Amino acid sequence: MNKMAELIKYIHIHPLLWAIIGLAVATAHFIELCLLLLIIFVHEMGHAAAAALFSWRIKRIALLPFGGVAEMDEHGNRPLKEEIIVIISGPLQHIWMMGAALLFYHLTWMPEEIFQLFIQFNLMILIFNLLPVWPLDGGKLIFLWMSLYRAFPDAHQKTLLISAAGIMGFIIFTLLTSPVNLNIWVVLAFLLFSLYHEWKQSRFVFIRFLLERYYGKNSDFRTLKPLVVKEEELVIHVLERFQRGCKHPIIIEKDGKEKGSLDENELLHAYFAEKVLTAKIGDLLYVY
Repeated sequence: MNKMAELIKYIHIHPLLWAIIGLAVATAHFIELCLLLLIIFVHEMGHAAAAALFSWRIKRIALLPFGGVAEMDEHGNRPLKEEIIVIISGPLQHIWMMGAALLFYHLTWMPEEIFQLFIQFNLMILIFNLLPVWPLDGGKLIFLWMSLYRAFPDAHQKTLLISAAGIMGFIIFTLLTSPVNLNIWVVLAFLLFSLYHEWKQSRFVFIRFLLERYYGKNSDFRTLKPLVVKEEELVIHVLERFQRGCKHPIIIEKDGKEKGSLDENELLHAYFAEKVLTAKIGDLLYVY
């Protein structure tokens, strides 16, 4: 219960949202905006509550002009089952909210007009969030699915490519159905900016993943997955084969025969502590 109460301190309201609230009051759309903000807030609190349950480090729960986000200070090394639960805990909130609205409507506690708007907004946000586009929940689920079979940087890159294709499909659909809907174009612009920013930061995201793996205390490895490498491979190229949820013993071969082995922590130590940035993997055998 204390963890849930502590989530209050992470709530942040974007300054521009106050201007939108004022505009909604001036244009007699305050009730609609309140319903949207309530739904978005509960959605993001669902993510945050699940993260708090697993003792994740929460940065903030932000209400933005056109949505919301629960930001975590975690970088891809939490157990996959935890990440799945945290991601789906947002969309799951819409189920009970619509159920509660239906109950209140039948008890005549909620006017029909408000009920219809509330259900419509819930369905709209739920479907939108499950689109396979980063940074939406659907895009994050795609990333987790890719991570089951691919190295971290490869899974991240493939997720961004799928997201770009998803946004292009969204743009085409908008052009065909609602070409003059300003709200949709604003949301699309936000998604494009977020995707572009994530693409630019992709190398930084990978390094954070390695740093968390090196310094983190909460890593959970579901399986042991040895990496067989040639002694002339660069250290960074071997690190780029690291997969989330897997512990990687490094088996070094020369001419098809095993020459030696390294623990992944030795490799990470060489890269971050000793700044061995351009060395070949075989060179580390003489050190360790």
